[in-house]
Amino acid sequence: MKIAVAVLDDNENSEISDKAGRAPYYLIFDESGNVIEKISNPFSVGGGGAGFGIAKILSDKGVDIVISANFGPNMESALNSRGLKSYRMTGKAKEAVLRIVGNKK
Repeated sequence: MKIAVAVLDDNENSEISDKAGRAPYYLIFDESGNVIEKISNPFSVGGGGAGFGIAKILSDKGVDIVISANFGPNMESALNSRGLKSYRMTGKAKEAVLRIVGNKK
């Protein structure tokens, strides 16, 4: 299982971003709660299509779950169409992931 978290900074103690499609970074965690990849979001600034674009990137990387404080309707639709689950959570990235993996065991 891979969990992607929309974050403000590129470290596991970062706050979760309230803008999933425009988050500056995404951290991808494994099922043990370890960061396995850091992504600088190419859609964090600019025109439309951010939700669809980042959903494709995360799907292509094999992500199963995406965490953000908020999702726009287009991004939620894009995630759902690719079979990814979305969770609305706030706080620190690592703590949110540990809550998810703790519930899955």
